[in-house]
Amino acid sequence: MGGAAGSMRPPPHTADAGGFLFRTLFLLLLCRHVASHCRILRCNSQYVASTFNLRGPNQSVAYCNALRSYSRCTRRMARTCRGDLAYHSAVHGIEDLMVQNGCSREGPSSPPRPPQVPAPNPQAFGSLDVCDYEKRFAAKHGRPPRYQHCAAFGDPHVRTFHDEFHTCRVEGSWPLLDNDYLFAQATSYPVAEGSNATAASKLTIIFKGMKECIDQKVYQAEIGHLPAAFADGSVNGGERPGGGSLSIRERLPGQHVEIRAAYIGTTIAVRQVGKQLSFSIRAAEEVARSFTEEQDLQLCVGGCPPSQRLSRSEGCCQGGTIPAEKAHLLCKERLPVEDLYFQSCVFDVVASGDANFTWAAHGALEDARAFHPDAKKLHLFQSGAGCAGRAGRSSSLFLCTTLVVAVLPSHV
Repeated sequence: MGGAAGSMRPPPHTADAGGFLFRTLFLLLLCRHVASHCRILRCNSQYVASTFNLRGPNQSVAYCNALRSYSRCTRRMARTCRGDLAYHSAVHGIEDLMVQNGCSREGPSSPPRPPQVPAPNPQAFGSLDVCDYEKRFAAKHGRPPRYQHCAAFGDPHVRTFHDEFHTCRVEGSWPLLDNDYLFAQATSYPVAEGSNATAASKLTIIFKGMKECIDQKVYQAEIGHLPAAFADGSVNGGERPGGGSLSIRERLPGQHVEIRAAYIGTTIAVRQVGKQLSFSIRAAEEVARSFTEEQDLQLCVGGCPPSQRLSRSEGCCQGGTIPAEKAHLLCKERLPVEDLYFQSCVFDVVASGDANFTWAAHGALEDARAFHPDAKKLHLFQSGAGCAGRAGRSSSLFLCTTLVVAVLPSHV
């Protein structure tokens, strides 16, 4: 988890504790939250936000303040998080880190501190609004910016910024994005008992503060709770002059939220379909590429790690809670083109037994239609995969052998 952990490192002079911090937060990110009512992810997100880019002579003090704030947040969660492995891992990890760094248990604590991403000098563009990325980029380069699209939906299936398409078995929390402007994390759970197939149940998106444009804002969604506001209750970037350059609106109550970040030329769509969340983004190329080598794990950039990818082997589906033939018909109603969105739909419906997954793939395709910069690349196809040529079988069933693997218990 190099990307996620890299964002959570303590100040340089606490290098001795860095390894322990890495391991602790690695565990926190990968642990599945057993109790749905436990909100330990909120404490984790606040801690991540308050320790971004700690610098300066008072960094040790600020780090201790952040740990105390983290500890107090976990204490508030004690009753609802009893028995949750991620919660207890956080509590013990905080205690160890406070001892290693000489932090007292009592003392000031710090709320999430927005890191400042420097904005261009407004004088360089005269009266141009520095919080309008498209205008700013055009004034500097003499052309409009280029854009990239990424999405994570269903099992999850990930379409990367480079138009690669992976089906993943990831469980726990994984970073979708981790760059100078955005941090987005998805938490997945098994779609059926004993299955390796997973779907996103939580999304956390951090818009890092930018001078003159926005305060840092955190958006959090969970199954059954798709808010049309940021975690602090606001619907924009705050009181700064360019606060209106970050806005959130509800496209369909409880099902579709869109967040527009004009100051970085980015739009994000979050959807809920049945018992899964999906994430789609249209990001300026310059923004999508603004990360360091340490931020090396981003599903939108590199896709799923090889060890977490489900192979797309040829074969014909047998078994599953919904027969493949019926899943094929259900998906065909929503997705007439038998591309990877259609094939992913068949996979999800068979693996989960939930026909609502047809809408997950349909929504992801609609987002791609709106967000992808090249209409010719809207549909993706997997060559040489599936049961093409067999009577009564569609080429869409190329994931069938994978399904057999996916529904087996993880210990098999």
